[in-house]
Amino acid sequence: MSLSKLLGIPENYSAHGSQVDHMIDVVHWFMIALFIGWTVFFLYCIVRFWHKNHQKASYTGVRSHLSSHLEVGVIIVEAVLLLGFAFPLWADRVDSWERVQALDPVRVRVVGWQFGWTYHYPGADGKFGRTDAALISGSNDLGIDYDDPNALDDFTSPILKLPVNRPVVLNIGTKDVIHNYAIVPMRVQQDAIPGREIPMWFTPIRTLETSVVCGQLCGEGHGNMVGTLEVVPEGDFDSWAVAQTDSALKMNTAQ
Repeated sequence: MSLSKLLGIPENYSAHGSQVDHMIDVVHWFMIALFIGWTVFFLYCIVRFWHKNHQKASYTGVRSHLSSHLEVGVIIVEAVLLLGFAFPLWADRVDSWERVQALDPVRVRVVGWQFGWTYHYPGADGKFGRTDAALISGSNDLGIDYDDPNALDDFTSPILKLPVNRPVVLNIGTKDVIHNYAIVPMRVQQDAIPGREIPMWFTPIRTLETSVVCGQLCGEGHGNMVGTLEVVPEGDFDSWAVAQTDSALKMNTAQ
């Protein structure tokens, strides 16, 4: 039985998500076993040491080593969870970084602000233009330097649109305070830290329209900091990206 579904976790839509769900299931089954065991022990103690008149004191104490054996067993299980599940999953995610880059992934800069998200696409050349905080204005909320030739075909979007079955690398950043970019159906999240861009990657395996949220308390509007993710067929994504790139080129070269 999948406990992750019983816990209300949304269905997985990423290539690596089944590994995450499996670890969640194993950890929760272990916690259920601990809960049942400690509850039985608690009830036993209540009955065994129920108050009685003329109770005789015991001066020898507990002679059984059962509790020690149980503690060692718990430690062993926890070590297996850490070494057998958590570490290998983390290692796979870290080691796959070079493989993902070699697959020519879709790249998007994700920039958080109080209280929303803006997405910066590199355009047809696949190269992000230079950015400068001094250039941020009402018409250039990311401070893209359009004097940089690489920036002429760059475009921004209020929603994150991605193709299905293609690796994606998101560079997570922020313009103000610490945020956290979380896509629960993709089983990924990453803190957005001022002054840094931190990559996270995944591969969508099915089309989807869902919400992305901020998982870090960031101010009074934190609860409303919700964005939109659309995973569409690759052909639809390519058509959309070409149209956005052409529009950006016309606007930026006319300036």
